[in-house]
Amino acid sequence: MVEIKTDTALEAMREAGRVVAHALAAARAAAAVGVRLSALDEAARAVLTEAGARSPFLGYQPSFAPVPFPAVICASVNDAVSHGIPDGYRLRDGDLVSVDCGAELDGWTGDAAISFTVGTPRPADLELIAATQRALDAGIAAATTGRRIGDISHAIGTVARKAGCGMPADFGGHGIGRRMHEDPHVPNRGRPGRGFPLRHGLTLAIEPMLMAGGHDDYRTDPDGWTLRTTDGSRAAHIEHTIAVTRDGPRVLTLP
Repeated sequence: MVEIKTDTALEAMREAGRVVAHALAAARAAAAVGVRLSALDEAARAVLTEAGARSPFLGYQPSFAPVPFPAVICASVNDAVSHGIPDGYRLRDGDLVSVDCGAELDGWTGDAAISFTVGTPRPADLELIAATQRALDAGIAAATTGRRIGDISHAIGTVARKAGCGMPADFGGHGIGRRMHEDPHVPNRGRPGRGFPLRHGLTLAIEPMLMAGGHDDYRTDPDGWTLRTTDGSRAAHIEHTIAVTRDGPRVLTLP
């Protein structure tokens, strides 16, 4: 069931989204060569705690996961597409890192992700991140009243394919509000003019995941969570929670 949010609810989600933005900024600020991924999780966790927010990631266990998620962020490095567990891995010069974070505040949720490089960046990684950002921007721009979910999906997929990138078919964006994952599903590819209609008050997490190798295949690590490219190519993941409004799409997870 899709819940259309009131304007009051949108303001509450904006506050949750602001916490997410600050947590992601803290995680990024903590990232440096030699730093453990767990330190990024600690930095984000401190922001959530200070804000009085709860993590929707910590303890989350969807049907595909063998164990509950053990952290407040996902930290995916290099060929990891998403859902990486922030463990004791020490970041190396040139690593590409994607961090995903959520926050629940006063009963409303925000969800966003960033991708960045550590140390000396590879030009190809910067191009991949830029393509992922363009895909997200295109998806957000398509999120206007009177259109449909398929228009968002088509916009994202068009940018990704033009950049020569693959996308994991089983994963994409989603509705969001009282819970992190709500209806409707927002695929990262699709046909325009299809799917759920976009109305004022519909809130969505839009999240392109691009794989540089151009293939759509992925594999899951033994931890049951981390998704990786099958060809070892690098991946990037960028996400915002947005609201469809009469005045155009409103990004709720900005600082």
